[in-house]
Amino acid sequence: MDTPKQYYESINLPDGLSIRYASELYSRISDEFYSNDAIVISIPEGAEADLSFVQLVESSRRQAKAKGKTFKLSSPASGSVLKVLERAGFIESFDQEDANFWLHKEVTL
Repeated sequence: MDTPKQYYESINLPDGLSIRYASELYSRISDEFYSNDAIVISIPEGAEADLSFVQLVESSRRQAKAKGKTFKLSSPASGSVLKVLERAGFIESFDQEDANFWLHKEVTL
């Protein structure tokens, strides 16, 4: 019997979200996707992130979509994650799906 997709596995991430921890973060996310159809990641308020973290999350989003799985952030990007998105030029090139994922901006009519 399949588990309904409305149930999410939550991953609480550490404060260090940089290249130094990329392998560990990748393993945690991959392990959860192996056994769950829906993942929500929680980024600590004071987390220090770099571009490798944003790339890892973007890769995870694409992988989840390709496999019909759900991948979400528990809250909108803020702090250093938001700054990385801004500095790298992601925000100015966001489409609606990206804005919804990273900033929790819903479609408004």
